[in-house]
Amino acid sequence: MAAFCVTGGAGFIGSNLVEALVLRGGRVRVVDNLSTGHLENLESLSARIEFINADIGDTARMREVFSGVDVVFHEAAIPSVQKSILDPLRSNQANITGTLSVLVAARDARVRRVIYAGSSSVYGDTPTLPKTESMAPHPISPYGIMKWVGELYAQQFTRLYGLETMTLRYFNVFGPRQDPTSEYSGVLAKFITAMLRDEQPVIYGDGEQSRDFTFVQNVVHANLLAAETSKGIGEVMNVAVGCRYSLNETLKILNRIFSNQAAARYEAERSGDIKHSQADISKARACLGYEPKFDFETGLRHTVEWYRSKTPAPSVKP
Repeated sequence: MAAFCVTGGAGFIGSNLVEALVLRGGRVRVVDNLSTGHLENLESLSARIEFINADIGDTARMREVFSGVDVVFHEAAIPSVQKSILDPLRSNQANITGTLSVLVAARDARVRRVIYAGSSSVYGDTPTLPKTESMAPHPISPYGIMKWVGELYAQQFTRLYGLETMTLRYFNVFGPRQDPTSEYSGVLAKFITAMLRDEQPVIYGDGEQSRDFTFVQNVVHANLLAAETSKGIGEVMNVAVGCRYSLNETLKILNRIFSNQAAARYEAERSGDIKHSQADISKARACLGYEPKFDFETGLRHTVEWYRSKTPAPSVKP
C-alpha cells in the first residue's frame, strides 16, 4: 500500500486532499504547524491518519516525517498575495525556504515523488488569455515570485538529483473548508458568508476583474492523477476549469443560488491583484488525463451548502 504525506494537510486544500487519499485506502501522514491550518478540518479523519505538528522549515524533522513515504503533496504555504506584500520576509520563509527544506528532506528520505502546489500568480497581469505554461512568468507580487522560485527549485531537484517532481499551478481555488474569517481569504468564501449573514459582499475595484475559479475537488482530482502518471515529470501544468467569470457575474450567480438580490459594496482596488485570469488546461489533459469534474456553478452550489451548514442563521430583528 502506498504511503503519502501532505504538508499543510490541516489547511483548506490539504485537508480535502487528505480526505480523498484516506477514502482511497492509502496510508496518510499529515504535517502542519497549524499557523493557518485547523485541526477541525481533520476531525472526522483523525483515527485514520498520522498527524505531526511540525514546521516544514525544520529539515531534519522533515527527513523523519518523510521516511517510508512514497509521494509528498506539498501544500504548506502562506497562500496570500496581500500577506506577501505586508510581510514579505515571513512569506518568503514559508514559501521559498520551506519548499527548499521539503525538497531536500524528500531527496534524503528517498521519496519517489513530490507534487508541488504552484499558483497562477506566477503569470502576473500579462494580457494574453488563456494562460499557457509556455508563457514567461511575470509575477507582480512577492507571493507570485515565491511560488515561481518553488517551481524552479522543484525542477532542479528533478534534474540534479533524480527526485520526481511536478508542479500544479492552481487557479483561484474555492470550496468547503476555506477559512472566511481571515482578512486574506478567497473572495468566494467572503461573498458566501457575507450573504449568509444578510450583509453586503465587498468587491475591490469595479468588479469586472475575472477569474478561472476552480472548485477544490478539481484540484484534488488533479493531485491524485499526478501521483500516478508517468508523464510530466519535472514539468509545470495548469489546474483549472478553463473558463472565467467576473466578480459581478459571480455575484449574479450567487444571487440566483440564494434567490436573493444582494448588491455589492465597491471599494478601492488592492495592490498586487491581477485583472483577468484564465487557464489553458490542455497540458494537464495530455499529461494527467485531467478533466474538471465540477463546473463553476456546481462547485458554488456545493460550497454554499457547506457554509450554510456551518453558519448560524441570522437573528430576526423585532
